[in-house]
Amino acid sequence: MRRLVLFDIDGTLVSAGRVSARIFGEALLETFGTAGDVENFEYSGKTDPQIVRELMRGAGFSDAEIEERRPRTLELYSARLAASIRPEDVVPKPGVAALLEALEEEQGVTLALLTGNLEATARLKLEPVDANRYFPFGAYGSDHEDRSRLPRVALERARAETGTTFAGPDTVIVGDSVHDVLCGRDLGVRAGAVATGRTSSERLAAVGPDALLPDFSATAAAVSAILD
Repeated sequence: MRRLVLFDIDGTLVSAGRVSARIFGEALLETFGTAGDVENFEYSGKTDPQIVRELMRGAGFSDAEIEERRPRTLELYSARLAASIRPEDVVPKPGVAALLEALEEEQGVTLALLTGNLEATARLKLEPVDANRYFPFGAYGSDHEDRSRLPRVALERARAETGTTFAGPDTVIVGDSVHDVLCGRDLGVRAGAVATGRTSSERLAAVGPDALLPDFSATAAAVSAILD
């Protein structure tokens, strides 16, 4: 067996939304003078650059203005999250620790990240739960604004890091949003959905994941669903 397993972070591995959203809003306020409609915004499955664009479009800014100010926004967000995040701000999802340990022990399995977070903020969120050690590389929101571009980035990095070329059926994306399920479909990538985020099981099922789990608390069943 040969498998590349790509994990989303927020809502899938951990929850750090409260501190992350607060600091993200503060960075937007400093660079744009408004945080936009953050209270009603749907964050799930979106990259951080995409979130800036959508919130600021909604606040009336042109794409040109957004492009000009967005790098500073993301720089502020990353720096302030690094300065502010505390271990208690990050809560692992049920069964995550046992699942990652079990997958790491599986012969032929390579673990990596596929997340809308910037690489720096992804690492900040995983550090309190000691999960960075499982993920030597990944594809991030800092690689591209469009999440659908990230699976190809992940496959290219996997080849560079491991010397192995993973085909679509060898690869599974594990996440909690419809965007996780759909983003690799054009490459034939499999999708394992988990209902531990803001998206209901019913909504996830409607987009046809290859596997759908309530959470990762049943380790053996989760490993089987992800790898089979």
